[in-house]
This record gives sequence, C-alpha cells and structure tokens, in this order.
Amino acid sequence: MKKITMSLLAMLVAMPGMAQIKLGKDFSLKVYGQVRADIYYNSRDNVQSVDGLFYMYPKDEVLDPNGKDINSGDNSNMYTAYSRLGLDFVGPMLGKAKTSAKVELDYRGNGNDNLHTFRLRQAYFNLDWGKSKLLVGQTWHPFFGEVSPQILNLNTGAPFQAFSRAPQIRYRYNSGDIQLTASALWQSQYKSYGPTANDGSGNSRIQAPHKNSNIPELALGIDYKANGWIAGVGMDVLSIAPRTQAIGEDGKTYKVDERLTTVSYEAHLKYTGNNLFFAAKSTLGANFSHVSMLGGYAVKAQDAKTGEREYTAFRNSSNWINLVYGKKWKPGIFVGYIKNLGTSDDMLGSTVYGTGTNLDQLLSTTFELTYNIPHWKIGAEYNLSTAWYGKNAKDGKVKDTHSVANNRLVLTAIYSF
Repeated sequence: MKKITMSLLAMLVAMPGMAQIKLGKDFSLKVYGQVRADIYYNSRDNVQSVDGLFYMYPKDEVLDPNGKDINSGDNSNMYTAYSRLGLDFVGPMLGKAKTSAKVELDYRGNGNDNLHTFRLRQAYFNLDWGKSKLLVGQTWHPFFGEVSPQILNLNTGAPFQAFSRAPQIRYRYNSGDIQLTASALWQSQYKSYGPTANDGSGNSRIQAPHKNSNIPELALGIDYKANGWIAGVGMDVLSIAPRTQAIGEDGKTYKVDERLTTVSYEAHLKYTGNNLFFAAKSTLGANFSHVSMLGGYAVKAQDAKTGEREYTAFRNSSNWINLVYGKKWKPGIFVGYIKNLGTSDDMLGSTVYGTGTNLDQLLSTTFELTYNIPHWKIGAEYNLSTAWYGKNAKDGKVKDTHSVANNRLVLTAIYSF
C-alpha cells in the first residue's frame, strides 16, 4: 500500500498541467510542494534534531581529563529531507458549510535514524460557514499561529518561537477585523518531557504525561487584522500526569495521582507590506517544552511512603523580532532572547524534567540574504547563538553561569510548485 501511495503522489507531481485536478462534479484537488536542499555548518555540537537540520542552541561544555571541551568540535552535512508534498481538497457543501481538507507530507521521518521516509505534517478537514470555521485534524499549534519569522533555518525561530503541529479541534469566529480562536489539542509527534521509570528516573519526550492526563491542552486567542497588520494575544493551559504509579520507600509499587497544570501566554505583532516584513512575539511559557521551546518542571514535594510527587514548572520569557526587506533580493535580520525565570515553587533536590532547565539565558542573532523569483528561493544565513549555563538554585534560577557560543552557516535552495 505504501508503494502504491508513493507512486500515485509521484505521478500527480510529474504529470504536466496537473496542479489543479477535477475529481468529479463537486470535488477538486490541488497538488503543491517543494524540493529543498540544505547545507549547514556548525562550529560546535548543539541541541538539535533531524541530524542537525533542526537547530536549537549550543550544548554546554563537557571537559575531558585533559580539560578539553568534548562538544567544541565542528560539524556539517547536507540533506533534502524537508522536501514536501501536499494535497488540498475542495469538496461539496455540507448544509451551509463549505468543505475542504489538507494532507501534507515530508521526508523527515522521526528522529535521526529514518530520514527520507514519509512523515505526516498536516492532515485535517475544515468546515467554513463564512464568519465561523471548524477545523478537525493535525495542524500548527496556536502559539505558532500566523506570526512566525521568515528565516532559512528549519526551526522557524525555535526555541524562541513555538514550533509544533498537533491533533486538535479548532473553532474560529471572525467579526470585522477581529478573529477569535479556541482550540483543544492532543500531543502526537511533539511531546512533553517526563520520567521514564516508576522510580522517577529518566528524562525523555514521552506520550504518557499528556495521555494519562485525560485533559486536552486548551488554547484561546484573539487577533486584530487590518491594512497588513496582525496583532494579538493568546493563552494556553496544559495539564499533564507525569506518573500513574511510583515505587515507595518499601520497594513496592503504588498507584499515584500526580498532576501538573500550567498556564502560558503570548503576544504577537506582524506587518506585511509591498517590500517590508516585520514581526515580533513574546511568550511567557510554563513547562512549554512540548512546542520546541525551553522549559520543563521539577519535583517540589514527595510522599515518603508511596513515592507520589508534586511538581513545579520552570518559567521562561522568550522574545524575538524579525525584519526582512525587498522582493527579489531580501536581506533579513532575526534576534531572539530567552531568560530562565526559575520555578514557581522551590525545588526539592535536583530532579528535573525538560530541556534547557540549566540554561540561564540564550541570545541568537541571524543575518540572511535570499534571492527570490517565481518557484525559486536561494539563500545564505549566518547565525551566532550564545548560551549561558550554570547550576539551578532552590528557586530554579540558574547561578554561577558561563557562556558557550556556536557559529552556524546555512545554504538553502528551494524549488516550489
């Protein structure tokens, strides 16, 4: 079945004049996509995925017995894994609602071991009544939204910008220049961190914390749209259950009821004109690592008999600004800054779950130049990222910091159809 599907998709792309296809009286199909090639170079090892294509931030120093930093070695590679293929369907009316659907794939696979295999990016259907719309399926997280930076790096601004696609039910209502959005989301490819054993050890992205919660992630947003401007704010509520069983002091396994509920906020602004693109976003995230941002949570209390724990979330202030000018030749600059604000309650010991929890500050500056003509985008981008690492104090804040930096160069060519 997989071979048949791939052959069909390849045929649709290869046949001339087949970008728009009629599928009978009430159905039509549009095929779109891109072939993308990326070459990257880093001056040190980094926190990343997709074998370095999805770049996050430089790793901390790890000194060998001779005092040399193991993570200081440079690295580079070339990939086409983010080549993409999408199908947009338009269907018959359902009562008074226009119907449509999308299926979008790329070759990223999952992890670093199965690149160049199909991965689902988006898959949803949409009902449109004019002022209101209902979407059911997998698409972008609301905090990614309609305001994201225009940069060549595949992280699209992460970890300063939320980056996640998630199964969701999303309702939107438009009245004049105002758009209201309400979403219920579940985790799939992008997961929260959690313990991987009953004794609370381990720290990995796993399905269990949100799956066992039985409460979807909830997001609300309001936007103003007029004359090329978008301005808005959003709120997100996430509730996870890190464990359902724990090992007590007697070595026996107990049923436990653990839960951590957090609230995160964001504000965004974007202007799009003939030659100018300007965008900015500020996010106050609490345990917001499931959307490719920094954060997590720590143990704040533990029942000695059953091993049941209470948790406190790391809070991070994440901010970015992006300016791009031009049509054919487009120079651009992106600046991102993150500050670790510590935990909402004091930590018990040093048991933490998440990413970048011992990182105090992160500063990233990107300069790029792209050449743009119909169907083609070719560009180069230089990024300097500096991370300040240290040790967590009782309140989760990071003390006694030292800095490490990474120089990253990306060369990209994209053919879109």
